Amino acid sequence: MHTRIILVMLMLVFALSVYAQKTDSIRTIELEKVTVSTASYKTTSTLHSALPVEVAEKDFLSRNFTGNLIQALEHIPGVHSMDIGSGFSKPMIRGMGFNRISVTENGIKQEGQQWGSDHGLEIDAFNVERITIRKGPSSLLYGSDALGGVIEIIQLPPPDENQIFGEISLLAKSVNRNLAGSVLLGIKKNAWYTKVRYSQQSFGDYRIPTDTIVYLTQKMPVYSRKLKNTAGIERNVSVYTEYRKERYLSSYAISNVHQKIGFFPGAHGIPEESRVQDDGDSRNIELPYSKVNHLKISSRQQYIWDKLIGFWDIGYQNNHREEWSLFHTHYGTQPAPENNPDKELEFNLDTYSSSLKIRSIHSSAWEYQAGWDIQYQQNRIGGYSFLLPRYDRFTTGLFSLATWRPSERFSLSGGIRYDYGRIDISEYADPYLAIYLEDMGYDEEVIGQYLWRSYPVKRRFGDFSSSVGAVWQIKKHHLLKANIGHSFRLPGANELASNGVHHGTFRHEQGDPSLSSEKGWQLDISYLYETEHITFSLSPFVSWFSNYIHLSPTGEWSILPHAGQIYRYIGTEAVFAGAEITFGINILPAFNYTFSGEYVYTSNPEERIPLSFSPPVSMRNTWTWKGKKFQVYAELHSFASQNNVAKNENPTPGASLINMGGNVSIPIGKTVMEVVLSLQNLLNKKYYNHLSFYRKVEIPEPGRNFQLLIKIPFKNKLK
Repeated sequence: MHTRIILVMLMLVFALSVYAQKTDSIRTIELEKVTVSTASYKTTSTLHSALPVEVAEKDFLSRNFTGNLIQALEHIPGVHSMDIGSGFSKPMIRGMGFNRISVTENGIKQEGQQWGSDHGLEIDAFNVERITIRKGPSSLLYGSDALGGVIEIIQLPPPDENQIFGEISLLAKSVNRNLAGSVLLGIKKNAWYTKVRYSQQSFGDYRIPTDTIVYLTQKMPVYSRKLKNTAGIERNVSVYTEYRKERYLSSYAISNVHQKIGFFPGAHGIPEESRVQDDGDSRNIELPYSKVNHLKISSRQQYIWDKLIGFWDIGYQNNHREEWSLFHTHYGTQPAPENNPDKELEFNLDTYSSSLKIRSIHSSAWEYQAGWDIQYQQNRIGGYSFLLPRYDRFTTGLFSLATWRPSERFSLSGGIRYDYGRIDISEYADPYLAIYLEDMGYDEEVIGQYLWRSYPVKRRFGDFSSSVGAVWQIKKHHLLKANIGHSFRLPGANELASNGVHHGTFRHEQGDPSLSSEKGWQLDISYLYETEHITFSLSPFVSWFSNYIHLSPTGEWSILPHAGQIYRYIGTEAVFAGAEITFGINILPAFNYTFSGEYVYTSNPEERIPLSFSPPVSMRNTWTWKGKKFQVYAELHSFASQNNVAKNENPTPGASLINMGGNVSIPIGKTVMEVVLSLQNLLNKKYYNHLSFYRKVEIPEPGRNFQLLIKIPFKNKLK
């Protein structure tokens, strides 16, 4: 039913776009420009949001580019990268991640298996042109999954002149012998603007600055200081086209991201020294590995009336994730499947979404926004192992926001949203486990309990979100913002119904179908002082949740073989607090010093312990020298020891890293080639990332890395 509704809406999108191109009834004004300059876009983004907002422009993205989008963004205070090896990562903002952070591209929320700590973000890093990061509660505008913040990937506006344009990008990294390239080709002709990009990356096993790791008290060698089977490949293709005519904008985007990345065999399943022996090929991908394909199709229709702007975003996504491992059974009653016997887990997620928003500029003092979001998901499973059952999920939300600007220096905004969600989780029986337990002598009650790895679950959720915020430009160089909001989040299928050994987190995870929605209050304050030579900002925050959902050790021993202790999702009281601070000064016309720091405090007051995945205190000191066509920098990145840890979470020692780099613009004919050279972890220091996927098995972060990025743009004007 929900699928048919959204498919009808999709057909209407194409029908309306054809009609709009033919009609002559909207010729009185032209479509307003999205932006005039980089400074105006940043200023507008800051002044129009009561939450702390960061904008990552092209120069920032190039300077910090690694081929991994989230690793580039962790240079922004408050943003962290949860790394899975050197190949892919997932975002975290102020200690919140997974289903609490929304990532949107072309107006559509990215939907994959983001609940898993070993699941990355399937977005082509080469295809990102501008990013807006909204820290703090953003549920009002973006839905319940934006409780912790939003990362918006935004298209740059098309060039004013008719032209054929493009760009060739080349990337090389020494730490894993990464070789990557991307080709962009586009055309702007009158009202039409189209671009096509193809990107590919291939990397080998990455180097770490140690010869030995210790996992479950067992020493395991690291041959040639390369982490075996961490190689991978990524192939991406995308097409974007838009049509602009006076009051009307119609855009369409299609992208496909394919990744295949190995898992270190010593961290997948039972550790054995024989599994990590060098095979002589550091670029091959053996079992175990993950394979992901993410297809996304989206469209935006935008209309402008005299005092009204309407946006309609609609999209379809398919996220197909597979985890492959040599067939093994923890109980001998299970035979190997006839087809694809080594496919351990498969998740196939279809997502249909639609978002309608209206913005009304009633007068110079008043502005109103309203919107309606709808999403339907189907998740299907496969593989010889079991972790998460199949499910159908439907969510919808309505919101309204009003902004009052009595003067150019002050604005007050407030809004309310209601979200409704329904999830239908299928049952899953495991007859092989039942036979095993019977052979082990367990009684019928225990056998019956474990036979049904997942009972059928049908739940409905609904609640309100709200916020009130103010922006006050006290004087010319002083800006003060404050926002208080109430947010809630619907529990995910993994939190309600997972039940099995998750090799990605090295434990038996179990959901609780009786969980209630996550609810909390969040307060954000930020102060900005900015002049031509000095910039200073301070952004404290505090959040309180009455029912924060997280995995907790139960003290119960799982009867699944080799599973260990059961970790069950529970809802408890939780507190988040902290701050980000930045300071920058232009000491000389060409010399700049920047300091940034961040602190996050988390607590479970009921048990008087911190929450898991709490980022440590970190600081960056950066010195930059800028010339007319070049700039060079040196950076000292320090982070403190993280001793405030949750149950079964290891403390992580602190470290200081030295990074260096620079970029130069080289004229070549009619174009200018950009060359970016960087060096991370100059001293090849052994250190650990508290948020890393491999931290639990005592694997340090990558060693010294030389990186070279070359970008060659080109264009040819058309008549």
